[in-house]
Amino acid sequence: MARRRGFFAELQHQGEVAARNKAKWAREAERAQSAAIRAAEKARKDRERTAASQARADTAEQKRLAKETREARISEMEAEVEKLNVELAEMYEEIDSLLAATLQVDDYLDLTTLYTEAEHPPFDRADLEIPIPPPSSIPDPPEPVFVSPLPPKGLAGLLGKKKHEAAVAAATQAYQNALQEWPYKVSQAESARQAAAQQHAGMEAKRVTELESERSRYREECAAREAVVAEQNSAIEELNTNLGYGTVDAVEEYVSLIFSRSVYPVQFPVEHDFEFDAKTAELRLRILVPSPDKVPTTNVYKYTKSTDEITSSALSKKACKDRYTGAVMHSALRSLHEVFEADRRGLINTISLEVGTETIDPATGRETYILFLAVGAERDSFLALDLANVVPDATLRHLGAAASKSPYDLVAADSAGIRQS
Repeated sequence: MARRRGFFAELQHQGEVAARNKAKWAREAERAQSAAIRAAEKARKDRERTAASQARADTAEQKRLAKETREARISEMEAEVEKLNVELAEMYEEIDSLLAATLQVDDYLDLTTLYTEAEHPPFDRADLEIPIPPPSSIPDPPEPVFVSPLPPKGLAGLLGKKKHEAAVAAATQAYQNALQEWPYKVSQAESARQAAAQQHAGMEAKRVTELESERSRYREECAAREAVVAEQNSAIEELNTNLGYGTVDAVEEYVSLIFSRSVYPVQFPVEHDFEFDAKTAELRLRILVPSPDKVPTTNVYKYTKSTDEITSSALSKKACKDRYTGAVMHSALRSLHEVFEADRRGLINTISLEVGTETIDPATGRETYILFLAVGAERDSFLALDLANVVPDATLRHLGAAASKSPYDLVAADSAGIRQS
């Protein structure tokens, strides 16, 4: 069997459903840990505040503050230990409730919910949509007007007649000169207006050209996004159609989608390998679980005042064996349940399942696969089970499973006499 996770299964695995499951677990963990975290933070701040006060105090006061500092340190470390133990308990709860976690959700996946619509960002060159303001108006210079100097009055008029005549002559000459230069200045103003208008027209034409280019680029990007979504939706529609016919690829893709939505704890990740036989309507399924040495074995954290250290003690071997064996059995029943519950079309009649791990063989030093559990399950009889009230070991024996006597010790199961589904 080849490990498989199709395109849509990968999208699902990275998508909203897994995120919601993780967020739900995170919220539960946060609720359980919040008190311990607040206590640890308060203790740390108290210790820092006391230490700062001690540096400013006299000898007697320093002794008192030193005691408070020690007490604050103890409180901080004890709060940290409490937080670590809450996290540890949460981690083990996740592993111990592998089966219960899936019973709380409906594993059926309606493929039509995978249809998507293209999401387009806003046009990113809206600045080009604003026309360039026209240039400021350049008016024609005013036509020259002759202004004759006022003649002097009284005695000054009699004495300054020649001076006035000279002023009139100068004003007349200046007017004539201005009148001659005026057409040229008018033409200069017209040329300036034409140049400004031409420059504006060029800039505006460039803006319009660039705007059309950017709009074309944006339309192409939108079209590409639309094409991708259309292709995906078409593939989903094809998958849904083929699933109705029970084709091998469609059934395997759908099973891959189901397992991609099944989020396991970080400390106990699993992989699913499977293949579907259309002739017998049987799904051959292999679950790969982490080897025992990859699963945490810490029992409890403890703070020792005399050494100011946080240490941990290990779980008993029996506790480790029980938890690991339980996780193996829970993984088996969980996977059977998820497939049968999700397959509302009844395309899969039986499941031939095995659970094992890959580890280093101490005898050969090579990686080897060890079978822990093998079982066959028939659809109707399995769905008749009330998994919320079963004892997994008894259920698997009821199904005729061949099971390892000690998965934790890497003892392989004997599958020679397994009852077929």
